[in-house]
Amino acid sequence: MTTEPISAAEIARARAEHPLAFRAPLPVRLRRAALWTGFSLLIAWCLYDFGFSPIRIWEGLGRLGRVLSFMFPPHVWTEWREFSEILKGLGETLSMAFLGTLLGAVFAFPLSFLGAKTINRLPVLRFGVRRGFDVIRSFETLILALIFIRAFGLGPLAGVLAIAVGEIGVLAKLYAEAIENASNKPVDGVVASGGSRLQSIRFAVLPQVLPVLLSVTLYNFESNVRSGTILGIVGAGGIGFLLADRIGAYRWDEAWSIIFLIIAMVYLIDWLSGLIRARFIGTWEGAR
Repeated sequence: MTTEPISAAEIARARAEHPLAFRAPLPVRLRRAALWTGFSLLIAWCLYDFGFSPIRIWEGLGRLGRVLSFMFPPHVWTEWREFSEILKGLGETLSMAFLGTLLGAVFAFPLSFLGAKTINRLPVLRFGVRRGFDVIRSFETLILALIFIRAFGLGPLAGVLAIAVGEIGVLAKLYAEAIENASNKPVDGVVASGGSRLQSIRFAVLPQVLPVLLSVTLYNFESNVRSGTILGIVGAGGIGFLLADRIGAYRWDEAWSIIFLIIAMVYLIDWLSGLIRARFIGTWEGAR
């Protein structure tokens, strides 16, 4: 099958009959130009206000290269006392992330039903609950840790509470969205069979959303392991405290060895959580 080329006259006739198909109207073009100009001016102002310059970037890269050169050779702990301190810090960070995620999930699970429009039919109550989720999420975990450190003192307890409170807002919102996206057909089947509203939630909604809730919780746990490292730097204990101590003392070889251990721990947790998702969700995709 062959097609003949379109002549210039046909193109000109089509342009005359349908001008908007070839070029946007003038108001649209002006609006686009204004948006792109404002966007470019905003970027330029940010770069100027932040002191961006090629010379500064080049000098910073040089200093960064010197810091990275301290990675080799990495430090190897020869005394069990020093290495046990590092392992204890890793264990504290892992415990903070686990307990904080667990406590957050325990409180977020029932609250998510109050925030789901398919379950809570009271708009005023649902609106208040959802805005409460927003208020909790507006506080960064690091800020919560500083507040709890002032209240409960230094140590992992402040980190656990900071992660737990932050997770309530995040997990409750994600749980509520998963519940809202559940299909209503199983619910209608349970109700048609004479089941109550609670039974429809138990036997129709939960089987659909539990795999999603598990996947979200595991992902947040992985993220909280990394957050636990940062919380340790501000005094919440864990491996972050030891890392900040080594960096402050310019013991870069030990600092980089600790960073390597953190990377290995995060990788191991990701692998294990992938196996758990594969076991309960029925797919090995997350474990690849």
